[in-house]
Amino acid sequence: MEEYQDQSLRGKVFQRLREDILTGVYQDGEELREITLGEKLGVSRTPVREALRQLELEGLVTIVPNKGAYVSAITRKDVRDIYKIRSLLEGLCARWATRNIKENQIEELEEIVLLSEFHLRRDAAGRAKQVSELDGKFHQVLYEASDSRILEHVLKDFHKYVKMSRQLSVGTSDRAEQSIAEHKGILEAIKRKDAQLAEKLADEHIMNVMKNLHIEK
Repeated sequence: MEEYQDQSLRGKVFQRLREDILTGVYQDGEELREITLGEKLGVSRTPVREALRQLELEGLVTIVPNKGAYVSAITRKDVRDIYKIRSLLEGLCARWATRNIKENQIEELEEIVLLSEFHLRRDAAGRAKQVSELDGKFHQVLYEASDSRILEHVLKDFHKYVKMSRQLSVGTSDRAEQSIAEHKGILEAIKRKDAQLAEKLADEHIMNVMKNLHIEK
């Protein structure tokens, strides 16, 4: 039981640090001190040290012997590669969702689209955050509808890596409007059981996000 609790604690510390790095709490090149992080998170240095090693394997941290651990920012090429891979996987997800989606999931997607359109008409201050959250929720429902735990897990990971850039993308009214229209197209293709079209539109949707971020080259 004690070993399980230790593993659970290490996992929680890893997820917290990973999220903070990906959302910009810690900046590129910033030193991550074990003692400081341990005090902040209320844990000993051991789970922090193990979390930093795991983050190094993901390329988010660089550990310099006899010096310390430093944040390694995701490069534009990293983000570009992630979007290209993600576009293919999102297309596959939409194809599988067409085959496996349940009626309540279709209704949930329809509600998300309607809410997105509602918030798009609101003032700019409240719009960006709401539309961004609904954008993520739309994709989350599709991941679940694919009925593949493996695909869902991989796509969730990609979402974490591009969280900040995705928020910037859907935060502009022009892109937000286009994104919602693309969601509607994907949903309609799924409802018509047109797996090929759903896959094509989902692929194009992610590539359009990448183009909007000006990272396609």
